Amino acid sequence: MSKILIADDSSFMRNVLKDILSKEGHTLIEAENGKEALAKFDAEKPNLVLLDIIMPEMDGIEVLKKIGATAKVVVISAVGQEKMVEEAKKLGALDYIVKPFENAQVLEAVKKALTWKR
Repeated sequence: MSKILIADDSSFMRNVLKDILSKEGHTLIEAENGKEALAKFDAEKPNLVLLDIIMPEMDGIEVLKKIGATAKVVVISAVGQEKMVEEAKKLGALDYIVKPFENAQVLEAVKKALTWKR
């Protein structure tokens, strides 16, 4: 299956996403802030990044500015303002899911993103 990096400062949210995705057979990597997400992205070369916007040290928008053109990224954030969604997509995010979410919504976005061709 695919290697997925989950970047979220909430360990609870990382665990929720791990529970949903581990049942699908994916290999999961975690990062709790933007700087760690970039380091793990470079080291692990994941097939997909699930990215929160509000994180310490470096937020998700800064991470997107660095990897959005080359990585498959789905943003999962409590920030659901239209302006933020538009900016994330402009920076390369393939999808934007607003918390709280349905498990099926995450699975569908992950499946779509993994099969998306640049």
